[in-house]
Order: sequence, then C-alpha cells, then structure tokens
Amino acid sequence: MNKFLLPILFSVVITVNAQEKTKEDKLDSLFTKNYEDKIFNGNVLIAEKGKIIFQKSFGVADYETKRLLNNATIFELASVSKQFTAMGIVMLEKQGKGKLKYDDPISKFIPELSFYKNITVRNLLNHTSGLPDYIEIFSEKWDKSKFATNKDIVTEFAKYKPEILFQPNEKYEYSNTGYALLGYIIEKVSGQSFGDYLEANIFKPLGMKNTFVYRSRFQPKVVENYAKGFIENDFGFIISPDALGKSFLSYYLDGIVGDGMVNSTTEDLLKWDRSVYTDKLVNEKDKAIIFQGTKLNDGKMTDYGFGWQIAEKKEYGKIAAHSGGWAGYITYIERNLSKDQTIIILQNIDTSKTEIPAQNAMKILNNEKIIVTTLKKGTYSDKELDQFLGIYGAENYPMKITISKEGENLYGQATGQGRFPLQAFENNVFAFDDAGIKFRFNPEKKEMLYTQGKIKVLFKKE
Repeated sequence: MNKFLLPILFSVVITVNAQEKTKEDKLDSLFTKNYEDKIFNGNVLIAEKGKIIFQKSFGVADYETKRLLNNATIFELASVSKQFTAMGIVMLEKQGKGKLKYDDPISKFIPELSFYKNITVRNLLNHTSGLPDYIEIFSEKWDKSKFATNKDIVTEFAKYKPEILFQPNEKYEYSNTGYALLGYIIEKVSGQSFGDYLEANIFKPLGMKNTFVYRSRFQPKVVENYAKGFIENDFGFIISPDALGKSFLSYYLDGIVGDGMVNSTTEDLLKWDRSVYTDKLVNEKDKAIIFQGTKLNDGKMTDYGFGWQIAEKKEYGKIAAHSGGWAGYITYIERNLSKDQTIIILQNIDTSKTEIPAQNAMKILNNEKIIVTTLKKGTYSDKELDQFLGIYGAENYPMKITISKEGENLYGQATGQGRFPLQAFENNVFAFDDAGIKFRFNPEKKEMLYTQGKIKVLFKKE
C-alpha cells in the first residue's frame, strides 16, 4: 500500500482562558462536539484524585428503540476485562499454599497442553507466551452452530496443536488466548466459575454492585439499564452484530471469558480505580508487578504489565491504560499513576468514525491547548470536477470505485454497492460523511487517496 502525507487543510486552535472556562466546561465541549460529529456514543467519567470533575452520557443505550443512556448504564467492557482477570490471578498467588505461582508452567493446571514447553502463567499475563490467537483458529476450524467455551479452547488446541509464534519470553505479542486460558486457570484453581470468583473476591468487596460477568448470547437474561452494542455494516448502516447471523464470531465465541465479558458502569470502574490506590485487594509489592512491563530474553522491557498497558510520558508521568473492542463496544480506562487522574470511556456503537477522545481529555486535564483540524468547504467548476471523474482501482484491493458527476455534484460508487453523494471541500477533498469516507484527488498523478476510519488506500485511475 502506498501512502502519502496529507497537509493540514484548515486548523483551529482552541485557546480558552482558564478563568473563563473550567475543565468541566472544556470536557463538555469536547465530548458534545464528538457526539454531534457522530464519532462518540457512550458514557464518560473523568476524575482527579478520586473526585469526579466530569460525568455525562451521550446518545442511546439501544439504537433500535432509541432508549437513552444514563450514568448508571451497564456496558460490556471487552478487553478492559483483562485487568480483572489479571487481578484474580494475583489474588490466587497471594493465597500461597502452592496453589498458584506466576512461574508455574501452564501444564500444571492444563495438562492437556503439556506439549507447550516452558510457557508459564506469567507469560500468559504479560503476552509473552507465543500462543497464537484462538479467534483465528476457531474462525477456521470451529463448528459455528455451537457456542465455544474456555474448555473448548483447551480441547481445540490439544487437538490441532497449533505451533507457537515464538519462544516464551522472546517477544511481546498481544494474545486473547493467554487471557482466556487465565480465566480457565482461575476456575480450575478456585473451584468456582470465573464470574463467581470475581464477584466474591473483587466486585463485592469493592461495592461494585453493577459489575458482573455476563454472556448475553450464551446465557441471556434480563439486565436492566443495559447498553446494547451496535456496529456499522459494509454499507454504512448501524446494525446489531447478531444481524450478521450465528456464524459471526461475536455470537459463537460468546461463551468464552477471561479475555472479555466483564460488564460494568463508569461509576463502578471509578471504585475499581480508587481501590488500586489502597491495599484492600493487594499490597504495594503486588502493584509494582502489576504496573510494570517484563524483561524479555534479550534484556529489553515490554510496555505491558498484568492486564495494563504501561507508558512513561515526559509531560504526564506514569500511565496505565487499556482499551477494548468487541461486538459494538469500544471501551477505555486510563489511570495516570503520577498525577492520580482517571479517564473512563464506555461506548456502544462502533463505526468507521468512532474515536476514543482520551488524548484530548488528558490535554484538558493538564491545561494544554487542543488543536482541532477540520476541512473547509470548497467549490469547483464543471471543468475542475471533470478531472476527478473515472474508475479507480488499487492493487490487492477487492473493489473498484467509480467517480461520476450529476449536475454540480460528484458521486462515488464501489463495486456492487449503491451510489453515494460527495460533499466538496478545498484542496481536492470530497467526503461522504454518513460513512466517514473521504477522497483526496491528485489529478496530475491520476491518483485518489481513500480513507475511512483507520483504512487508507491509494487508488489509481484506470
């Protein structure tokens, strides 16, 4: 894929005197603008030293019924769940009595996988096991008429014996498999279900009354004030993932826990955040391990601890964070350990335009300027529009895009799809805002840069 750098088309620098506008006002402006631009639908809670300075709901809990979100709405956390799985393992290790140690081989708890030599519980925690991701294996080999569970991961790996991607502790590579196996180990060691163990040892002690493990397809039940997840399909329409059928991965993998499936609210997550500043669950020695990367065989340090991504930023200090994305849910928690600042963002509509505005929220917390780039509308003559017309294709890209004209407007149409109108902006940029699509034309080179969300493809005119 060829890439080139787009210039900043139009810049607006937001500079507001702190005496004129509070942090709360600025955060409200930021998230309101993101909601209006259809890049945010969800709940946000931001705190400093445990004190909430901004909390608000934006949009719907159910896209189909238009039921609204509120501050107590419950969301599936997706991979933000991993920090609870990691804490569950840490608490089992603290019990002693030889039940579980970080450097125990996984074969101690999962003898069916004893052919994986030298992989330890610690490797699972910090993503250095080398195990391939189970999602790809199940996508290829699993009978999708059945729900998969953690036990099925063990069975399938024992059956197919997929090769490790690298030797344990040779490198870091994010793996859902590791955390699904940790969920299984918690059940084996504790003698409880994953959900019951977390409830008894974490959620109940911390007063997290609206937090629980829930698999809405595998074991459906009525949950009041629940945010349903929605996604965008290939045609730009908002749909439930279940509309894609039971053979879609978020349906048949719904029985698996550990790498996801914790459900919670922003307020409960703040309780979780505050608890980790205390010794209620674990002590300082434990936290030093949780919030620190691991040393690889070559001596290099990773930036992932136990269920947390770790970063040291010159302007902010030490930050622990994690994001999640699954079945329409886009989630994020960030804890500035140096300044005791907390950002919690839970979303339930995932489209090509969806963003996690945590970086700008952090800038507001630290009284920094925010630079917002936007496009300035443009006008073009018939002759100028004609230079953009044609059929565009890209190497190794499955569709071609036809640019046509009707009256004073351009239209785009991908192979096998309907025609859509394009709005004109300066510098040869045209956009279809409903689907987050932008085209930037370079008539001299007969090229067109197509962007949609994180996708960027350079097309050439045929």
